[in-house]
Amino acid sequence: MSEPAHSGLAFSCQCGKLQGHISARGVRQGTHVSCFCHDCRAAQLYFKQPDPAPGPVDILQMAPEEIEISSGSQFLAAMKLGPNGMLRWYASCCNAPLATTPPRASFPFAGFLVCRITDDISVLGPVTTRGFVPQPDGKQKHEKIRFAAFGLIRRVAASRLSGRWKKTTFFDPKSREPVATPLLITKDERAALYP
Repeated sequence: MSEPAHSGLAFSCQCGKLQGHISARGVRQGTHVSCFCHDCRAAQLYFKQPDPAPGPVDILQMAPEEIEISSGSQFLAAMKLGPNGMLRWYASCCNAPLATTPPRASFPFAGFLVCRITDDISVLGPVTTRGFVPQPDGKQKHEKIRFAAFGLIRRVAASRLSGRWKKTTFFDPKSREPVATPLLITKDERAALYP
């Protein structure tokens, strides 16, 4: 007997003004990862979230078109840790970080913060990839990176071939520009986030 189809997962910012839904396909095709990178930690600190160190930030890697905001889209905002950095999307109403995307819509990738999901996250299954794991010698390494790499390639190819990448919450469908002008933090702000 097959398992019932899943209907997706709801998410919300901390105050509840911004809410949305991750599609069933996004849940099914996403890759559950843990990231220990310095940038993910810095973003959490910038948004005054609990410091994840020495632990990771829990992320669902997925195609951005699988994320839909149902209410509070006026609060969707973005920031960058550096001029060439990723877009760190958040809810401006309460400074709750939501997701990370590349700065251009043409590369359809999103890393959605699992902590924002309000439904039962057990459907995501266990973490399959751990990125930038600290080592005793001070270096970092990836564990089981193949799961994240293969998932990324599969999702990007499907999104581009289907044209779904053009319909995303984060980028204007005509101009392909971010729907919110990203805030680039200052060098001093950035330095303070990398203790």
